[in-house]
Amino acid sequence: MAKALVLLSGGLDSMLAARILMEQGIEVTGLSFKSYFFGTAKAKKVAEQLGMKLIEIDFSVEHLAMVKNPKHGYGKNMNPCIDCHALMLKKAKEIMVNPPCPPCQGGEQFNFVATGEVLGERPMSQNAKALKTVEKESGLTGRLIRPLSAKLLPESDSEKAGLVSRGKLLDLSGRSRKRQLALVKKYGIKEFASPGGGCLLTDPVFSEKLMKLFEYWPDGDGLDIQLLKYGRLFWLKDREEKDVLLIVGRDQEDNEQLEKLVRPGDVLIKFAPLVAGPTSLIRSKKLEVRIKNEMQEIEAPEELKMSELKLGESKSQEEIINIASLLTGYYAAKARGKKVKLEINIIPELTRLKNI
Repeated sequence: MAKALVLLSGGLDSMLAARILMEQGIEVTGLSFKSYFFGTAKAKKVAEQLGMKLIEIDFSVEHLAMVKNPKHGYGKNMNPCIDCHALMLKKAKEIMVNPPCPPCQGGEQFNFVATGEVLGERPMSQNAKALKTVEKESGLTGRLIRPLSAKLLPESDSEKAGLVSRGKLLDLSGRSRKRQLALVKKYGIKEFASPGGGCLLTDPVFSEKLMKLFEYWPDGDGLDIQLLKYGRLFWLKDREEKDVLLIVGRDQEDNEQLEKLVRPGDVLIKFAPLVAGPTSLIRSKKLEVRIKNEMQEIEAPEELKMSELKLGESKSQEEIINIASLLTGYYAAKARGKKVKLEINIIPELTRLKNI
């Protein structure tokens, strides 16, 4: 029996690619990746629904290095789709001959790799030239099958060898989803994810935040990037013209996540116990924080014009703390115009970090 390793994003196309191969009696195992910008939750649901094994790979650090300097550039936002697909398929090639156990037993090897890519569905990463580039750079020439568009692409080695019936593969192209939806009915698929939305790098708002992070902190790491997912972001400058990031939580989830993402040297600002309000986090690079833990009382402003804060001008640490406190009080709507107490906490070096 032929064995296929299918890149499983959790979207409909990769789900259908796996199902088409399963219909031929091919043993299919899913492969899903986790990074700072996407996860494996959707792929897990698909694997469970199709009754297939799933290999999960965390390549966050390697993926981030690629995102900072993609060989083939970005798409509409900060999405380096061609380089991302090539990196995933390089990993898939390694797994083909040396699969991790579990879920695979006895070091079984795979005959080929498959993806849910559709020719012409995405203008940058799924045109004929891009598909060929990804196949070549991944080292999978002849061993990569795109079941949804296979009849429009060169015949793979597995098809030539009779391991896969080319006649049972498809010739989908373009952005229409009609034929995919017809397959959903054919296979009795009850639940599937809508297209897009799985990768933060395709989101214009997140991409803008990430571009600024790379501009200000070229050495920014995973914990820095995680911060971009929560709260309101503000950039300030200290007296040494170093860029300082301030994040003010929007809700309880933001507050909880910011507390989990602290690292030594961060400043955490919280409302006094039993008082509801945002948590704020200040992070700077290569700068020793010289202030002390304290309880600060402020009058939360009823109105606040950002232009008056002059965030782009260099400021002392005390001024940065004061601005952060004002913003923390201002974004607690019920506290505006009232005196509130805030805890100013410096995260010590021995704090154990919890990366989520």
